[in-house]
This record gives sequence, C-alpha cells and structure tokens, in this order.
Amino acid sequence: MTCAIEIDRLVKDYGSRRVVDQVSLRVPAGCVYGFLGRNGAGKSTTLKMLLGMVRPTAGTAKLLGHDIAELPPEVRGRITYLAEGHPLYGWMTVKQATDFARAFAPRWNGSLVEGVLDHFELTPKALIRRLSKGQHAQVSLALGVGSDPDLLILDDPTLGLDTVVRRDFLESLIHLIQRQGRTILFSSHVLADVERVADRIGILVDGVLRVDAPLEHFREAISQVVLDFAGTPPAIPAIPGLVNTSVIGRQVKLAIVGFGETHREWIESLQPTHWDRDTLSLEDAFIAYTRGSRKPLPWVTPEREMELVAVET
Repeated sequence: MTCAIEIDRLVKDYGSRRVVDQVSLRVPAGCVYGFLGRNGAGKSTTLKMLLGMVRPTAGTAKLLGHDIAELPPEVRGRITYLAEGHPLYGWMTVKQATDFARAFAPRWNGSLVEGVLDHFELTPKALIRRLSKGQHAQVSLALGVGSDPDLLILDDPTLGLDTVVRRDFLESLIHLIQRQGRTILFSSHVLADVERVADRIGILVDGVLRVDAPLEHFREAISQVVLDFAGTPPAIPAIPGLVNTSVIGRQVKLAIVGFGETHREWIESLQPTHWDRDTLSLEDAFIAYTRGSRKPLPWVTPEREMELVAVET
C-alpha cells in the first residue's frame, strides 16, 4: 500500500505545554481522511507541521514519500493547502488571483480552473474583497486544484459557509477528487461534511490520536444506551468501554465502545424500568467519545423533569 502521508511519533511542545503528543498516522494514496478533534486538540498544529509552517519538537513525517524537512520544490508543487477562512488578497480580481497562483505552480491546469470558476459563476473581473464568504471559498477551491495536486490538505474549508454553499462546495470537491490517486486530508468542525466525503477518520484528544479507523467502523463501534429508572438513577460505576455518562432526571444516557453481552448483563443489574440501544451518527458518536461524562444539571431534579415533560405534552 502506497501512503501519501506518513507520520511517526510527531510531537510539538510550546514551553511546558504539549500540544501534539506522539502522533503516528498513515494515510493511503487516494484516501479522503477526516482529521477531527475539539478546539485545542492539536489538529491545526499537526497540519502546520506537515506543511513546514511549524517545526516539530520531535518525530518525523513524509508527504508523497518525502521527508517534510526536505521537500523538493517539485513535490511541494503537488501539494495544495486550503486554510481556514480562505485568505486571499482583497485588492486583486479573480483573474489576478488566478495569475498570481499560477506563477507558483510547476504544473497548472488552466482549463480545470476555468471550469470550476464557471461552475460557481465567478467572473474574472470580480474584485476579491467584494465577494461573499462562500465565493471566497469557491475561488480558493478553484485556485487550489489549479496546480493539479496529488495531495490536498484542507483546514476547516467550509467553516462559516451557509448550508447551500457548503453543500455545493462539497459536491464540487467530491467530483474533483474522484480522479485516480488524489488524496485529501480534511480537517473540519462540521461533522456532517466529513461524513459525506471521508473514507477514514482520525480523532485527536488532547494532542493524542485516539482513533484511526474507517468511518463506518467508528460509528458502529459506539452505541448509545438510554436507561429509564422509576426514581433517582443509581451511581454509574466505571466499566470497560464506557466513555460518556449523562444523567437527566430519571434518565441515564451512556456511550459505550464495543457493546457486548457483558454490558447487557451489567445494564440489567442496574434494574432500569426500560432501556434501549441505538447506533449514532458520526457527529453524535464524536461528541459522545470526546465530551466525557456530564453531571446532572442542579435544577433538573427527577420531580422537575416530570413537570417539564407534563408541560411539553
């Protein structure tokens, strides 16, 4: 298997604070890899280390088979980076931005750029500073694919876009990446976007890569179990696989990795009046895995919960 990205025990410290902690990762060529984590988890720092913007404290990494510390210019030309917010020079027109980007590209696919700009109905004379956020993203995508890259690294490319523009951006991205061998490392806080395009995901928690798996495997591995009790729920002890506990009135919600017969017997021993188990969307599974347990809200007692339910019904 040929890997477009190879990371081996990558570390980044800022003083005494470790932001990225021994991250090792392999992204196969042709894969769309969703790189996830909460704010401050270390995603952007990892991407910046790969691109040479930040120097690692320790560890190594390769992009397209070459060490990131010594990327030849011709290899850099095969890599595109779309930054969060899509920064462009506001005084330029779309045509000037296109000419500017082309000057840095060893290989340039002008017809592809024109096709993307035409698809988004962006005229060459349009001034960048007068474009909407969505149009900024669309211009960035057109310029990004103009170098005909083998590897695209995207840092929250749809952040701040409205639903329609975001969907159109993603569908265009999917169409463009269907070319053989193209690889995407896609970091995003919009989990529904990742779910639409990613083959595989990695999840950073406090700088540590806790998950590296096919997207569907991660979703199927986490179950949400909802338990109802006649009175105040019992204390929930720590058991293997339990990653999240939430108590609301007389109801307990558990997120369990690798649900099995042992978990079933343990739940029955708590003697709930009723319980159910469901699979989760990627967003719900991600929240359950990374949020941790939550204490009951102090003003929501079992009695108050019954009052709220009565009002709702």
